[in-house]
Amino acid sequence: MKTMKKEEERNETIIAEFILLGFGDIQELQIFLFMLFLIIYIMTMVGNILIVVLVVLDQSLHTPMYFFLGNLSCLETCYSSTILPRMLASFLTKNQSVSVNGCIVQLWVFGFLIAAECYLLTAMSYDRYVAICRPLHYPFLMNFKICLQLVAGSWIGSFVVNMILLIFTLQLTFCGYSVIDHFFCDFIPIVNVACSDTHQIKVLSFALTSICTLPPFSITIASYGCIINAILGIPSSTGRQKAFSTCSSHLIVVTIFYGTIIAVYILPDTNQLRELNKVFSVFYTILTPLLNPLIYSLRNKEVKEALRKVAYKYAHIRVY
Repeated sequence: MKTMKKEEERNETIIAEFILLGFGDIQELQIFLFMLFLIIYIMTMVGNILIVVLVVLDQSLHTPMYFFLGNLSCLETCYSSTILPRMLASFLTKNQSVSVNGCIVQLWVFGFLIAAECYLLTAMSYDRYVAICRPLHYPFLMNFKICLQLVAGSWIGSFVVNMILLIFTLQLTFCGYSVIDHFFCDFIPIVNVACSDTHQIKVLSFALTSICTLPPFSITIASYGCIINAILGIPSSTGRQKAFSTCSSHLIVVTIFYGTIIAVYILPDTNQLRELNKVFSVFYTILTPLLNPLIYSLRNKEVKEALRKVAYKYAHIRVY
């Protein structure tokens, strides 16, 4: 009886830190994973920061499309830096512990940024829809004021949604079991180790995640559907093929981004899906910030020309 009582007291002890297992279950690949994620992080930062710099410096990129792309790159620079540096440090130091407060801060910042990206991608798809399907109305429908409102709405809407979730998260208590089988402080793994009642916050999370993903995803798919329909009407087969290639690559990346988020946060939390959640999380936290600059920006003629002009100007200044 005394042993059971002591065990109960130990389990009710409020914990101060979590242990993030990360990818520690595959010890033989630790060096390879460190190098892989380090290269991905460097490429992600270089690609996205380069887009932001070019959009700011080059007057020819001061258009609605590149205004959105600049905001997207700024956002992805921030949220890649929310996850990858700490994960890379854990590979080197073998220190997998993180304070409860630090974990909740990472959870909120990441949630805020990824929800903002859901809304921002929708605004970008609407911009492309208007440009391709309603070109005569484009200057009126996508003026600077409207673009600013769409971007501000993305950030403010995401902030409000995640503040609601944060208020409920801060009411959770964590005691006893503190090991989280994930590489960052994600919502579901954290809630699953809480020792207080989590039914209410899980229902709330489902509702808020649905609001942040399902309507934006539906609008994005509908926009690209209209765009593809318009592309099929292009008389030139070369122009049609080029436009369809660009559109399809955008659609693939967007589908992977939304699809993996929906699989992790909206589908039922079964044992089979729980084992795949870490893999799914890699797609929307690590791969899409790497791919988006390549898919949306760095292949564009305007960006290549802007990069050439900035490089030439910088080299000219260095010479003199």
